[in-house]
Amino acid sequence: MGRVPLLLAMLLCAPAFAVDPGPDPVPSVMWEFYRQQWLMDAPYQFDARVRVIAPPFAEDARQVPLQVDARALPGTVQRILVWAELNPLPKIVDFQPGPQVLPWLAVRIRIEQATALRAAVLTDDGIWHVGSTLIDAAGGGCTAPSVVRSEAGWEERLGQVLGARFPREDFSRLRLEVSHPMDNGLVGGVPEFYIEHAELRDAQGQVLATLELFPAVSENPNLSFDLRRAEALRLSLRDNNGNTFDAAID
Repeated sequence: MGRVPLLLAMLLCAPAFAVDPGPDPVPSVMWEFYRQQWLMDAPYQFDARVRVIAPPFAEDARQVPLQVDARALPGTVQRILVWAELNPLPKIVDFQPGPQVLPWLAVRIRIEQATALRAAVLTDDGIWHVGSTLIDAAGGGCTAPSVVRSEAGWEERLGQVLGARFPREDFSRLRLEVSHPMDNGLVGGVPEFYIEHAELRDAQGQVLATLELFPAVSENPNLSFDLRRAEALRLSLRDNNGNTFDAAID
């Protein structure tokens, strides 16, 4: 092979670009395992512009408020993947906001023990931007019995959606609560039973955002989104038993 074809072959086999990830702000023994599993060989960098906001200590490990804010990133956010590295079921949400939904999400989660929380945000240049924080906890949030199942009539309320829209200066914030036990299969005799898919649609049926949920999300999930414009919406949900729910949001 001549020199020019050899050089061309080397260029074709080389990665398109290299990114310096920088130092891990919250070193964790599980980071590399989950990076390889979910980000694979894609370029990434630890990025303080991705804010992962949680309390320093989980007072109630079954209901821990978590926000992910990637609005400071340039370009278009295609996907937000969130996980808790030392949870027995680490994955939390996989969020794909469309152009009319800002790259911001709030949810309540379960924490089993002190852990690093990660949010990996994929932008349209193919780079994952990783935000991180640490949270301490007394433990047991993932293995505690369901409170929902101890309430009379919870089956009749299954899939009910309560919500409200809160206007802001240049966007509106949508806050929702869905009645569902979100069983994670870690409590003896209770199999997995959780909402696994959500879609936010406009009045014409156009999908504005999709959200995959996992058993680390708290029972009676609380979800919040930021939308660029106020309009009538529909929220469609499906759980892992095939139950579907639909709610209109004015």
